[in-house]
Formats: sequence, C-alpha cells, structure tokens
Amino acid sequence: MTDTTVMKVDSTNSPKGEMGQKYLASGKTISMRLWENEQPDEPKEATAREYETVGYVINGRAELHLEGQIILLEPGNSWTVPKGTSHTYKILEPFTAVEATSPPAQVHGRDEA
Repeated sequence: MTDTTVMKVDSTNSPKGEMGQKYLASGKTISMRLWENEQPDEPKEATAREYETVGYVINGRAELHLEGQIILLEPGNSWTVPKGTSHTYKILEPFTAVEATSPPAQVHGRDEA
C-alpha cells in the first residue's frame, strides 16, 4: 500500500499567512513555514502561541525577545520558543528563516495575530 500523506511542497506556490509567512509542508503533528526577506522594523506586541516553535536562520539578523531575555539570531543559529511563552521578534536586517511548529501553527486559527 502506498502512503498518500507524503507530499512535496513547492514554496513558490505556498499559501501566505496574514503575517507574511509562507506555509510549507505540514503533517498531523508538525508543520514548516518560511519567513522570507522580512524587513527591519520595531517589534510587534509580545504574544504567546499554542504551539512550540523551533527555527533556523538562513540569512539576516533579528532579536528574539523571550520572557525578559533578548537573544540575537544570526545565520546558522537555531532557536526554540516553548508553547505558551510570551515572545516577539525585532528584525535588524533583511531576515530569512525556516520554522517548524508543533502542533501545526496554521490549524484551528493558532497562527492568527
């Protein structure tokens, strides 16, 4: 029997979320999204999400403001934001990163601003 849940996703055709993220491959318990060429700006209001996030910086620099800490994110860095943790990002220079969320961020309105 062939597993029909295996999918290939081409990011050029990926749907975009309200915050500018591109939704990539998604399974039942984890999903990926791409933040591509995010421009420098002041951080948005801190938020706590109902999913865990891990990310990897492809290029650019940003600050992760997480529960009173400021963590500098640069190319080659990875990070974790635990579920329910208050956080925001401040983009310092054009920034591209891939994140995985568990459970999937885009399901049941979890990724809405």
